[in-house]
Amino acid sequence: MSEVKKIATRESYGKVLVELGKEHADLVVLDADLAAATKTEIFRKEFPERHIDCGIAECNMMGIAAGLSLTGKVPFASSFAMFAAGRAFEQVRNTIGYPKLNVKIGATHAGISVGEDGATHQCNEDIALMRTIPNMVIINPSDDVEARAAVKAAYEYKGPVYLRFGRLAAPVINDSPDYRFELGKGVTVREGNDITIIATGLEVGFALEAAEMLAADGMDARVINIHTIKPIDKDIIIKAAKETKKIFTVEEHSIIGGLGSAVCDVLCENAPAPVYKIGMRDRFGESGPAAELLHKYGLDAVGIYKQVKENM
Repeated sequence: MSEVKKIATRESYGKVLVELGKEHADLVVLDADLAAATKTEIFRKEFPERHIDCGIAECNMMGIAAGLSLTGKVPFASSFAMFAAGRAFEQVRNTIGYPKLNVKIGATHAGISVGEDGATHQCNEDIALMRTIPNMVIINPSDDVEARAAVKAAYEYKGPVYLRFGRLAAPVINDSPDYRFELGKGVTVREGNDITIIATGLEVGFALEAAEMLAADGMDARVINIHTIKPIDKDIIIKAAKETKKIFTVEEHSIIGGLGSAVCDVLCENAPAPVYKIGMRDRFGESGPAAELLHKYGLDAVGIYKQVKENM
C-alpha cells in the first residue's frame, strides 16, 4: 500500500500564488514580516516587485490591500490567522468588508495544529470572527488539491475572501481526476445512512478515518466536506439531517461560532435535528507537538470516533 502524501495547505498557498501571478499581472501579495512562514516568499522570489512586506503592522497591511484593490489590483494579504483575523479585525470589517472590496486574506497557521507556538498563536476563533462580517466569503480547504483550487476561485470571485490554511501537513484526499471545486458547495466524500459527520479543513481527513473505524463497529457514517463556511451549502446539510439519525460537526476551531454553529443555524430554521459539535470546547490551546495536541483535544481520528460513540 502506497504511503499517503501529506502537504501543508500553507505550502499550497505559496505555490499557487506563483501560478496565478504568471497568468494575472494584477495580482499582488502583501505580508507582515512572515513571508517565510506563510510561504509567500515563494511568490516573492518569482515576483519581487509585486510582493510588499508591510512589516509587523497587520492593520496597516489591510488598509494598504484595500487601497490597492481600488486601483484595480487583486491583493492577497497574508499573515497568521491570529493576526489577520484577530489583530486586524477592525480594518478587515470597516475597510474591506463594509465597502465589499476585492481583497483576499490568506490566513495561515490556523487552529490547534500550530503546535509549539502555543495558545497565543493558535487561533481557534477566526472563522467565528469572519462569519460576523457581512460580504465576507470564508474558505477552509481540506488538502493541497483543494487549497490550490480555493485560491484560484478566490481570485476569480469579486469581493472579500478569507482563506484559512494550516501549518501541519495534511493528507491529500482530493486527488481524483474528476475533482471539482465549487464555491459554496459541500462535497459528500463518503456515503452513509446512519449518521453524518460534517467536517472542514484538516479535520476532513480525520473524519474519513473515523468513519472507517465506525464502519468496523457496524455504524455507517456519511462524511461531508464543507470547504466553504460562508456562504454555506444549506441543501447538503438539510438533506443529511433528513436522511441520517444525527449530525456531528468537526472543526479545528472553537465550537462557538464556527462550522458547528453555522450548521446549527441552517438546521434550526429548516430541518431541526440533533447535532453534536466536536472542536475546541471553549478553551485556549497550549504549546506542544501538533499531533499530540490534536489527540489530547479529541480532534484526531481516534478522538472523533470516541466522541461519536459516546454521544449517540
